[in-house]
Amino acid sequence: MTQNYENLLVWQKAHSFVLEVYKMTQGLPVEEKFGIVSQLRRAAVSIPANIVEGYVKNSHLDKLRFYNIAQGSVSECFYYLRLVADLGYAKTDDLSQVLSEVSKLLTAYSSGLKRNTAK
Repeated sequence: MTQNYENLLVWQKAHSFVLEVYKMTQGLPVEEKFGIVSQLRRAAVSIPANIVEGYVKNSHLDKLRFYNIAQGSVSECFYYLRLVADLGYAKTDDLSQVLSEVSKLLTAYSSGLKRNTAK
């Protein structure tokens, strides 16, 4: 167990993803401010926020619930990145790659908790 959620690699990667999403969305069309920009930022922030909230929970089942919510937000972000790319607003390959890493780390972290819960 780490001393602080900031020591979790999955949180570090998720936080980096959020920072990159904010940078990328600054360049999107103004008319998307309350559309894609708002939705993508909200979903991106939800990932590390739910990791943090799950981290402080006492039971493995509570932790898993928040990590599952974070994984749902990962999936939502994948769609928004696809939409941004398909609309020709920005290239999102690098962001999608970081998001894939976050997803794999989150899955591994959750799997470890599930194994501990089953004991």
